[in-house]
Amino acid sequence: MLNKKHVVLLASAGAITLSGMANVQADTLEETRSRGAVQCGVSDGLPGFSAPDDSGEWQGLDVDVCRAVAAAVLGDANAVNYVSLNAVERFTALQSGEIDVLSRNTTWTTTRDTTLGLNFTGVTFYDGIGFMINRDLGISGADELDGAAICIQSGTTTELNVADYFRANDMAFDPIVFDTSEQTVGGFQAGRCDVLTSDTSQLAALRIQLDDPDSAMILPEIISKEPLGPVVRQGDDNWLNIVKWSLFAMLNAEEYGITSENVDDMMDSENPDVARILGQDGNYGEGMGLEADWAYNIVSQVGNYGESFERNVGMDSPLQIERGVNALWNQGGFHYAPPIR
Repeated sequence: MLNKKHVVLLASAGAITLSGMANVQADTLEETRSRGAVQCGVSDGLPGFSAPDDSGEWQGLDVDVCRAVAAAVLGDANAVNYVSLNAVERFTALQSGEIDVLSRNTTWTTTRDTTLGLNFTGVTFYDGIGFMINRDLGISGADELDGAAICIQSGTTTELNVADYFRANDMAFDPIVFDTSEQTVGGFQAGRCDVLTSDTSQLAALRIQLDDPDSAMILPEIISKEPLGPVVRQGDDNWLNIVKWSLFAMLNAEEYGITSENVDDMMDSENPDVARILGQDGNYGEGMGLEADWAYNIVSQVGNYGESFERNVGMDSPLQIERGVNALWNQGGFHYAPPIR
């Protein structure tokens, strides 16, 4: 039986251990500044979200999140090292410290948020799982897919959700599983499966990689909720705040009409919300260890959320995805950022 002295000593030792763990983990900002770059985990090549362009420069909606973090922390949106990861590798890379942030079409779920030692920092894209078929099949709806061979990427929420959907609708299917999205679209194009399934945004990105994109169509049904967003390790609340508020800064900037083109003119705005966002009224980065112009750097170098959406996945891009639920809350969508104040 432990006496009071033993209890106090054990409690103290536990506190020291926990404190030591926190000190070891809570240094991502310091490490990033020492390194001079953000280590960003991205996909293995998904157009519109994270993929290298013809010159080898990474582009996409997910890439812009990492560029926003670099702008906020280092004052330079280009100070990012990109680490290409498939769905199986992504969480291990973050847990091990190989990357500082995972920004790679990753669905926020209970298991991932509570059992992997990770924290989601927000939602960059509200999505759902769908199905892409060859037009020659003559299928118009998902209820006609009984017995279909379906190409699926391993290590994703898609596997479980598709199985749930077919079981709930008393249908059978033959899963053809691949490790990467590139392999799944290759299998689909080679005729190894009748259907390719993934998040609808990813289907749009994979469709334009086909030799004949018009030969395929995405069915109208969406069978799941897939809130996609950036992820960081647990144990570093300050870094969690930095990544979270970098995204919120992009959303707030769009709401108040601050763009990469007018941001300098907006520095003289008499709107107190605009002044706070741009660091002209108080330093709202101080609590995160950032300079007062952290959000200005994001908007001036990366743009607001709407700018990023349109150039990467929106109607001005090859993917031509409508804003829909990814519009701001005051424009009929889901995106709602807490205020900077």
